[in-house]
Amino acid sequence: MTLAALGPRLAASEAKAKVVVVGGGIGGATAAKYLAASARTIEITLVEPNPNYTTCFFSNLYLAGLCSLESLTHGYKTLAQRYGINVIHDSVAAVDPVARTVGLKSGPKLPYDRVVVAPGIAFNYDALAGYDEAATQVIPHAWNAGPQTQLLRRQLESMEDGGVFVLVAPPNPFRCPPAPYERASLIAYYFKQYKPHSRILILDAKDSFNAQDLFLDAWERHYRGMIEWLPAQFTGGIKTIDVKERSVKTASETFKAAVANVIPPQMAGQFTQQNGLADKSGWCPVDPITFESKLQPGIHVVGDATSAGDMPKSAFVANSQAKACAFAIAEALAGSERVPPRLFNTCYTHLGPDDAVSNAVSFKPVAGTIKIVDNFVSQVQESAETRHRTAREAQSWYAAFVRDTFGYAAF
Repeated sequence: MTLAALGPRLAASEAKAKVVVVGGGIGGATAAKYLAASARTIEITLVEPNPNYTTCFFSNLYLAGLCSLESLTHGYKTLAQRYGINVIHDSVAAVDPVARTVGLKSGPKLPYDRVVVAPGIAFNYDALAGYDEAATQVIPHAWNAGPQTQLLRRQLESMEDGGVFVLVAPPNPFRCPPAPYERASLIAYYFKQYKPHSRILILDAKDSFNAQDLFLDAWERHYRGMIEWLPAQFTGGIKTIDVKERSVKTASETFKAAVANVIPPQMAGQFTQQNGLADKSGWCPVDPITFESKLQPGIHVVGDATSAGDMPKSAFVANSQAKACAFAIAEALAGSERVPPRLFNTCYTHLGPDDAVSNAVSFKPVAGTIKIVDNFVSQVQESAETRHRTAREAQSWYAAFVRDTFGYAAF
Protein backbone atom coordinates (compact mmCIF):
# COMPACT_ATOMS: atom_id res chain seq x y z
CA MET A 1 0.00 0.00 0.00
CA THR A 2 1.43 3.40 -0.95
CA LEU A 3 1.56 6.41 1.33
CA ALA A 4 -1.04 8.31 -0.71
CA ALA A 5 -3.44 5.36 -0.68
CA LEU A 6 -3.28 5.07 3.08
CA GLY A 7 -4.53 8.59 3.78
CA PRO A 8 -8.28 8.52 3.01
CA ARG A 9 -8.81 5.18 4.79
CA LEU A 10 -7.27 6.46 8.00
CA ALA A 11 -8.82 9.89 7.75
CA ALA A 12 -12.26 8.30 7.67
CA SER A 13 -11.54 6.13 10.69
CA GLU A 14 -12.41 7.26 14.19
CA ALA A 15 -9.57 5.27 15.75
CA LYS A 16 -6.21 6.89 16.19
CA ALA A 17 -3.64 5.95 13.61
CA LYS A 18 -0.65 4.14 15.08
CA VAL A 19 2.94 5.03 14.23
CA VAL A 20 5.84 3.09 15.72
CA VAL A 21 9.27 4.70 15.69
CA VAL A 22 12.19 2.28 15.96
CA GLY A 23 15.33 3.88 17.41
CA GLY A 24 15.64 6.83 19.77
CA GLY A 25 18.67 8.62 18.33
CA ILE A 26 18.40 12.02 16.67
CA GLY A 27 16.32 10.80 13.73
CA GLY A 28 13.93 8.67 15.78
CA ALA A 29 13.44 11.13 18.64
CA THR A 30 12.83 14.00 16.20
CA ALA A 31 10.33 11.98 14.16
CA ALA A 32 8.40 10.98 17.29
CA LYS A 33 8.36 14.52 18.68
CA TYR A 34 7.22 16.15 15.43
CA LEU A 35 4.56 13.52 14.79
CA ALA A 36 3.22 14.17 18.28
CA ALA A 37 3.29 17.92 17.73
CA SER A 38 1.70 17.82 14.27
CA ALA A 39 -1.34 15.62 14.86
CA ARG A 40 -3.29 14.63 17.97
CA THR A 41 -4.99 11.90 15.96
CA ILE A 42 -1.81 9.80 15.88
CA GLU A 43 -0.73 7.44 18.65
CA ILE A 44 3.07 7.34 18.72
CA THR A 45 5.26 4.66 20.24
CA LEU A 46 9.03 5.10 20.41
CA VAL A 47 11.03 1.90 20.90
CA GLU A 48 14.60 2.38 22.12
CA PRO A 49 16.59 -0.13 24.21
CA ASN A 50 18.68 2.47 26.07
CA PRO A 51 17.32 4.83 28.74
CA ASN A 52 19.61 7.65 27.56
CA TYR A 53 21.23 8.81 24.36
CA THR A 54 24.74 10.24 24.22
CA THR A 55 25.49 12.41 21.21
CA CYS A 56 28.46 11.39 19.11
CA PHE A 57 28.62 14.94 17.80
CA PHE A 58 30.57 17.10 20.29
CA SER A 59 32.06 13.93 21.85
CA ASN A 60 35.47 14.94 20.48
CA LEU A 61 35.28 17.85 22.92
CA TYR A 62 34.95 15.29 25.70
CA LEU A 63 38.03 13.43 24.44
CA ALA A 64 39.93 16.73 24.65
CA GLY A 65 38.74 17.34 28.21
CA LEU A 66 36.59 20.31 27.19
CA CYS A 67 33.19 18.98 28.33
CA SER A 68 31.71 16.15 30.36
CA LEU A 69 30.01 13.10 28.89
CA GLU A 70 27.02 13.86 31.12
CA SER A 71 26.49 17.15 29.26
CA LEU A 72 26.14 15.13 26.03
CA THR A 73 23.71 12.56 27.48
CA HIS A 74 19.95 13.02 27.14
CA GLY A 75 16.81 11.15 28.14
CA TYR A 76 13.25 10.61 26.92
CA LYS A 77 11.26 11.84 29.91
CA THR A 78 10.11 15.07 28.26
CA LEU A 79 9.04 13.27 25.08
CA ALA A 80 6.88 10.97 27.18
CA GLN A 81 5.44 13.49 29.63
CA ARG A 82 5.04 16.63 27.55
CA TYR A 83 4.38 15.12 24.12
CA GLY A 84 2.45 12.02 25.15
CA ILE A 85 4.78 9.60 23.35
CA ASN A 86 4.69 6.00 24.57
CA VAL A 87 8.39 5.31 25.17
CA ILE A 88 9.28 1.61 25.44
CA HIS A 89 12.81 0.62 26.40
CA ASP A 90 13.15 -2.60 24.46
CA SER A 91 14.63 -3.87 21.20
CA VAL A 92 12.71 -4.69 18.05
CA ALA A 93 12.99 -8.28 16.83
CA ALA A 94 11.27 -7.80 13.47
CA VAL A 95 8.67 -5.89 11.50
CA ASP A 96 5.90 -7.93 9.87
CA PRO A 97 4.66 -5.86 6.90
CA VAL A 98 1.80 -8.29 6.21
CA ALA A 99 0.36 -8.38 9.73
CA ARG A 100 1.52 -4.76 10.16
CA THR A 101 3.08 -5.40 13.55
CA VAL A 102 6.39 -4.55 15.21
CA GLY A 103 7.59 -7.45 17.34
CA LEU A 104 9.53 -6.62 20.49
CA LYS A 105 12.29 -8.89 21.77
CA SER A 106 10.43 -9.15 25.08
CA GLY A 107 7.46 -10.72 23.26
CA PRO A 108 4.64 -8.20 22.62
CA LYS A 109 3.69 -7.12 19.11
CA LEU A 110 2.76 -3.53 18.37
CA PRO A 111 0.21 -2.92 15.59
CA TYR A 112 1.02 -0.06 13.23
CA ASP A 113 -0.23 1.97 10.31
CA ARG A 114 3.24 3.38 9.66
CA VAL A 115 6.73 2.56 10.93
CA VAL A 116 9.66 4.99 11.07
CA VAL A 117 13.04 3.29 11.35
CA ALA A 118 16.08 5.23 12.58
CA PRO A 119 18.71 2.54 13.20
CA GLY A 120 21.86 4.59 12.69
CA ILE A 121 24.99 2.82 11.50
CA ALA A 122 26.56 -0.61 11.81
CA PHE A 123 30.21 -1.49 11.32
CA ASN A 124 31.46 -3.69 8.50
CA TYR A 125 34.06 -5.59 10.49
CA ASP A 126 34.52 -8.08 7.63
CA ALA A 127 36.22 -5.32 5.62
CA LEU A 128 39.04 -4.85 8.16
CA ALA A 129 41.21 -7.91 8.83
CA GLY A 130 42.02 -8.48 12.49
CA TYR A 131 39.38 -6.09 13.82
CA ASP A 132 36.01 -7.24 15.14
CA GLU A 133 33.52 -6.31 17.83
CA ALA A 134 35.60 -7.96 20.56
CA ALA A 135 38.62 -5.94 19.45
CA THR A 136 36.77 -2.70 20.19
CA GLN A 137 37.30 -3.36 23.91
CA VAL A 138 41.05 -2.97 23.33
CA ILE A 139 41.18 -0.64 20.33
CA PRO A 140 37.98 1.42 20.47
CA HIS A 141 36.20 2.98 17.53
CA ALA A 142 34.33 5.48 19.74
CA TRP A 143 31.97 6.08 16.81
CA ASN A 144 28.94 5.37 18.97
CA ALA A 145 29.21 7.65 21.98
CA GLY A 146 29.16 6.30 25.53
CA PRO A 147 31.36 3.49 26.91
CA GLN A 148 33.55 3.48 23.79
CA THR A 149 34.22 7.20 24.16
CA GLN A 150 35.06 6.77 27.83
CA LEU A 151 37.45 3.92 27.01
CA LEU A 152 39.31 6.01 24.46
CA ARG A 153 39.52 8.93 26.88
CA ARG A 154 40.98 6.70 29.62
CA GLN A 155 43.57 5.36 27.19
CA LEU A 156 44.60 8.87 26.18
CA GLU A 157 44.91 9.91 29.83
CA SER A 158 47.10 6.93 30.72
CA MET A 159 49.30 7.21 27.62
CA GLU A 160 52.89 8.23 28.33
CA ASP A 161 54.10 11.53 26.92
CA GLY A 162 55.94 10.88 23.69
CA GLY A 163 53.60 8.11 22.52
CA VAL A 164 51.92 7.92 19.12
CA PHE A 165 48.14 8.04 18.75
CA VAL A 166 47.17 6.22 15.54
CA LEU A 167 43.77 6.99 14.05
CA VAL A 168 42.44 4.84 11.19
CA ALA A 169 39.95 6.87 9.14
CA PRO A 170 37.28 4.94 7.18
CA PRO A 171 36.32 4.96 3.50
CA ASN A 172 33.30 6.95 2.30
CA PRO A 173 30.46 7.06 3.12
CA PHE A 174 30.51 7.25 6.91
CA ARG A 175 28.88 9.13 9.76
CA CYS A 176 29.91 12.80 9.96
CA PRO A 177 32.61 13.30 7.27
CA PRO A 178 34.70 15.91 9.20
CA ALA A 179 34.64 14.06 12.53
CA PRO A 180 37.82 11.89 12.32
CA TYR A 181 39.86 14.98 11.52
CA GLU A 182 38.14 17.04 14.19
CA ARG A 183 39.04 14.21 16.59
CA ALA A 184 42.69 14.44 15.56
CA SER A 185 42.60 18.22 16.03
CA LEU A 186 41.12 18.13 19.52
CA ILE A 187 43.31 15.28 20.73
CA ALA A 188 46.28 17.31 19.46
CA TYR A 189 44.99 20.18 21.61
CA TYR A 190 44.88 17.82 24.61
CA PHE A 191 48.41 16.58 23.88
CA LYS A 192 49.67 20.13 23.53
CA GLN A 193 48.46 20.88 27.06
CA TYR A 194 49.42 17.65 28.84
CA LYS A 195 51.59 15.43 26.60
CA PRO A 196 53.53 17.85 24.38
CA HIS A 197 55.97 15.25 23.05
CA SER A 198 53.21 13.00 21.73
CA ARG A 199 52.07 13.00 18.14
CA ILE A 200 49.17 11.84 15.99
CA LEU A 201 49.25 9.69 12.88
CA ILE A 202 46.17 9.44 10.65
CA LEU A 203 46.12 6.40 8.37
CA ASP A 204 43.37 7.08 5.87
CA ALA A 205 41.42 4.72 3.65
CA LYS A 206 40.93 7.69 1.29
CA ASP A 207 43.15 10.02 -0.73
CA SER A 208 41.34 13.18 0.36
CA PHE A 209 38.81 14.18 3.01
CA ASN A 210 36.05 16.64 3.81
CA ALA A 211 37.19 20.24 4.47
CA GLN A 212 40.80 19.17 4.00
CA ASP A 213 42.08 22.71 3.38
CA LEU A 214 40.58 23.95 6.64
CA PHE A 215 42.12 21.13 8.67
CA LEU A 216 45.57 21.35 7.10
CA ASP A 217 45.61 25.08 7.74
CA ALA A 218 44.57 24.59 11.39
CA TRP A 219 47.14 21.85 11.95
CA GLU A 220 49.88 24.13 10.71
CA ARG A 221 48.70 27.04 12.85
CA HIS A 222 47.89 25.20 16.08
CA TYR A 223 49.69 21.86 16.06
CA ARG A 224 52.75 22.19 13.85
CA GLY A 225 54.65 18.91 13.68
CA MET A 226 52.10 17.02 15.82
CA ILE A 227 49.74 15.59 13.19
CA GLU A 228 50.74 13.52 10.17
CA TRP A 229 48.13 12.44 7.63
CA LEU A 230 48.93 9.56 5.28
CA PRO A 231 46.47 8.98 2.41
CA ALA A 232 45.74 5.54 0.96
CA GLN A 233 47.73 6.27 -2.19
CA PHE A 234 50.83 6.71 -0.01
CA THR A 235 50.40 3.67 2.26
CA GLY A 236 48.64 1.32 -0.14
CA GLY A 237 45.68 1.11 2.22
CA ILE A 238 44.98 -0.55 5.56
CA LYS A 239 45.64 -4.30 5.47
CA THR A 240 45.52 -5.69 9.03
CA ILE A 241 44.90 -4.57 12.60
CA ASP A 242 46.99 -6.40 15.23
CA VAL A 243 45.02 -5.91 18.43
CA LYS A 244 47.55 -7.59 20.72
CA GLU A 245 50.41 -5.44 19.44
CA ARG A 246 48.26 -2.33 18.96
CA SER A 247 49.61 -1.94 15.46
CA VAL A 248 48.22 -1.18 12.03
CA LYS A 249 49.69 -2.81 8.95
CA THR A 250 49.43 -1.08 5.59
CA ALA A 251 50.67 -2.30 2.22
CA SER A 252 53.98 -0.53 2.82
CA GLU A 253 54.66 -0.50 6.56
CA THR A 254 53.53 -1.47 10.06
CA PHE A 255 52.72 1.36 12.49
CA LYS A 256 52.89 0.73 16.25
CA ALA A 257 50.57 2.78 18.46
CA ALA A 258 50.60 3.72 22.12
CA VAL A 259 46.86 4.30 21.66
CA ALA A 260 44.95 3.28 18.55
CA ASN A 261 41.52 4.39 17.36
CA VAL A 262 40.15 2.35 14.47
CA ILE A 263 37.00 3.67 12.79
CA PRO A 264 35.70 0.78 10.63
CA PRO A 265 33.86 1.00 7.30
CA GLN A 266 30.15 1.56 7.89
CA MET A 267 26.73 0.54 6.62
CA ALA A 268 23.12 0.96 7.68
CA GLY A 269 22.17 -0.45 11.09
CA GLN A 270 21.73 -4.21 11.37
CA PHE A 271 17.96 -3.88 11.70
CA THR A 272 17.76 -2.66 8.11
CA GLN A 273 19.88 -5.54 6.82
CA GLN A 274 17.66 -8.06 8.59
CA ASN A 275 14.36 -6.53 7.44
CA GLY A 276 14.99 -5.97 3.75
CA LEU A 277 15.47 -2.21 3.93
CA ALA A 278 19.09 -2.02 2.71
CA ASP A 279 20.23 -2.69 -0.85
CA LYS A 280 23.57 -4.05 -2.10
CA SER A 281 25.28 -0.77 -1.21
CA GLY A 282 24.59 -1.49 2.46
CA TRP A 283 22.39 1.61 2.76
CA CYS A 284 18.63 2.23 2.55
CA PRO A 285 17.15 3.80 -0.59
CA VAL A 286 14.22 6.10 0.26
CA ASP A 287 11.64 8.30 -1.40
CA PRO A 288 13.17 11.82 -1.32
CA ILE A 289 9.89 13.45 -0.26
CA THR A 290 8.42 11.05 2.33
CA PHE A 291 11.49 8.95 3.25
CA GLU A 292 9.39 5.85 2.70
CA SER A 293 11.57 2.86 1.88
CA LYS A 294 11.86 2.06 -1.82
CA LEU A 295 12.17 -1.61 -0.86
CA GLN A 296 9.51 -2.01 1.85
CA PRO A 297 6.31 0.08 1.44
CA GLY A 298 4.82 1.37 4.67
CA ILE A 299 8.21 1.61 6.39
CA HIS A 300 10.12 4.90 6.46
CA VAL A 301 13.85 5.24 7.11
CA VAL A 302 15.56 8.41 8.36
CA GLY A 303 19.04 9.39 9.46
CA ASP A 304 22.47 7.88 8.89
CA ALA A 305 21.09 4.63 7.45
CA THR A 306 19.60 6.30 4.37
CA SER A 307 20.96 6.55 0.88
CA ALA A 308 19.73 10.09 0.27
CA GLY A 309 21.52 11.65 -2.66
CA ASP A 310 23.76 14.57 -1.73
CA MET A 311 22.81 14.55 1.95
CA PRO A 312 25.71 13.56 4.24
CA LYS A 313 25.32 11.37 7.31
CA SER A 314 25.08 13.94 10.10
CA ALA A 315 22.90 14.65 13.12
CA PHE A 316 21.34 17.73 11.55
CA VAL A 317 20.51 15.77 8.39
CA ALA A 318 18.84 13.08 10.51
CA ASN A 319 16.81 15.80 12.25
CA SER A 320 15.84 17.42 8.94
CA GLN A 321 14.85 14.12 7.32
CA ALA A 322 12.84 13.12 10.40
CA LYS A 323 10.82 16.34 10.29
CA ALA A 324 10.09 15.89 6.59
CA CYS A 325 9.07 12.28 7.21
CA ALA A 326 6.82 13.22 10.16
CA PHE A 327 5.05 15.92 8.15
CA ALA A 328 4.60 13.55 5.18
CA ILE A 329 3.04 10.86 7.39
CA ALA A 330 0.76 13.38 9.13
CA GLU A 331 -0.34 14.78 5.75
CA ALA A 332 -1.10 11.31 4.40
CA LEU A 333 -3.03 10.25 7.49
CA ALA A 334 -5.10 13.41 7.20
CA GLY A 335 -5.67 12.83 3.48
CA SER A 336 -3.74 15.98 2.55
CA GLU A 337 -1.55 16.49 -0.49
CA ARG A 338 2.15 15.78 -0.10
CA VAL A 339 4.33 18.87 -0.03
CA PRO A 340 7.99 18.57 -1.11
CA PRO A 341 10.15 19.15 1.96
CA ARG A 342 12.81 21.73 2.64
CA LEU A 343 15.90 19.88 3.80
CA PHE A 344 18.99 21.27 5.51
CA ASN A 345 22.31 20.47 7.08
CA THR A 346 24.23 22.64 9.52
CA CYS A 347 27.52 21.39 10.91
CA TYR A 348 30.00 22.89 13.39
CA THR A 349 33.51 21.47 13.53
CA HIS A 350 36.08 22.34 16.19
CA LEU A 351 39.71 22.78 15.21
CA GLY A 352 40.52 23.93 18.75
CA PRO A 353 38.53 25.18 21.75
CA ASP A 354 38.27 28.70 20.28
CA ASP A 355 38.60 27.85 16.60
CA ALA A 356 35.55 26.37 14.88
CA VAL A 357 34.24 26.26 11.34
CA SER A 358 30.77 25.63 10.00
CA ASN A 359 28.79 24.83 6.92
CA ALA A 360 25.14 25.34 6.02
CA VAL A 361 23.59 23.47 3.11
CA SER A 362 20.07 23.36 1.70
CA PHE A 363 18.71 20.50 -0.41
CA LYS A 364 15.65 19.67 -2.45
CA PRO A 365 14.19 16.55 -4.07
CA VAL A 366 15.10 16.36 -7.76
CA ALA A 367 14.25 13.54 -10.15
CA GLY A 368 13.92 10.86 -7.50
CA THR A 369 16.94 11.88 -5.45
CA ILE A 370 18.11 14.79 -3.27
CA LYS A 371 20.40 17.53 -4.59
CA ILE A 372 22.26 20.47 -3.05
CA VAL A 373 20.58 23.83 -3.70
CA ASP A 374 22.82 26.19 -1.76
CA ASN A 375 25.99 25.79 0.26
CA PHE A 376 27.96 27.95 2.72
CA VAL A 377 31.33 26.72 4.01
CA SER A 378 33.85 28.48 6.25
CA GLN A 379 36.99 29.66 4.46
CA VAL A 380 40.68 29.31 5.32
CA GLN A 381 41.27 33.07 5.40
CA GLU A 382 38.70 33.84 8.11
CA SER A 383 39.82 35.99 11.03
CA ALA A 384 40.49 34.67 14.53
CA GLU A 385 37.47 36.62 15.78
CA THR A 386 35.22 34.95 13.21
CA ARG A 387 36.46 31.54 14.34
CA HIS A 388 35.96 32.48 18.02
CA ARG A 389 32.42 33.59 17.25
CA THR A 390 31.72 30.34 15.39
CA ALA A 391 32.95 28.34 18.39
CA ARG A 392 30.54 30.26 20.64
CA GLU A 393 27.72 29.76 18.14
CA ALA A 394 28.42 26.02 18.19
CA GLN A 395 27.60 25.84 21.90
CA SER A 396 24.33 27.71 21.38
CA TRP A 397 23.54 25.51 18.40
CA TYR A 398 24.03 22.36 20.48
CA ALA A 399 21.64 23.55 23.19
CA ALA A 400 18.99 24.56 20.65
CA PHE A 401 19.39 21.34 18.70
CA VAL A 402 18.91 19.15 21.78
CA ARG A 403 15.81 21.16 22.71
CA ASP A 404 14.43 20.66 19.20
CA THR A 405 15.08 16.91 19.32
CA PHE A 406 14.36 15.88 22.93
CA GLY A 407 12.10 18.74 23.97
CA TYR A 408 14.20 20.32 26.72
CA ALA A 409 17.26 22.55 27.13
CA ALA A 410 20.62 20.76 27.20
CA PHE A 411 22.13 23.23 29.70
